Amino acid sequence: MSVPDLSHEHTARAMGHARIAGVDEVGRGPLAGPVTAAAVILDPEAIPEGLNDSKKLSTIRREALTEVIHAAARVSIAHASVAEIDGLNILRAAHLAMERAIAGLDPVPDMALIDGNMVPRGLTLPAQAIVRGDAVSLSIAAASIVAKTCRDRLMRDLAQQFPGYGWERNAGYPSKAHRAALLNLGVTPHHRRSFKPVHNILYQEK
Repeated sequence: MSVPDLSHEHTARAMGHARIAGVDEVGRGPLAGPVTAAAVILDPEAIPEGLNDSKKLSTIRREALTEVIHAAARVSIAHASVAEIDGLNILRAAHLAMERAIAGLDPVPDMALIDGNMVPRGLTLPAQAIVRGDAVSLSIAAASIVAKTCRDRLMRDLAQQFPGYGWERNAGYPSKAHRAALLNLGVTPHHRRSFKPVHNILYQEK
């Protein structure tokens, strides 16, 4: 099993870029909650051990690594709201969250390594899109861990305000229990109305 390394970061440094940010987002698939992005500039002298694609790590491991990443690296987290997701579309909203996360770094990076196959169009700095970047780049892996931990915590908080949807377990993704709760309890202000299962319920109510 391959693990992420610093080969993309080394290539960027060879091109003259000193501060390289790994950028990833989480939350494109859920029916509820914001989309969350993180941008992380790792210190080459203090790379946290055990960084990997967040999907390959347990919740406990992600939580622990998030603390280490915050302590050892420059980190910025940003969101795009449900209103922005519905108003733009999920891809553009995810890119907006990425742009905000990058803009939140101080100092601003010289280059961004973006998870996915597209560079957000609002970026003004050099950037490279890397498909499955969280599995190959340590900087992007770190960003994926921080973003997922942050969004999962946020959805656990929202679950206390809106119990019954199981957000503390499903993070807003369309699990069987979440879909059933949508039918039984209705749509909350945190549901994405542009997403088909939510839209269909609202349309039936009309």
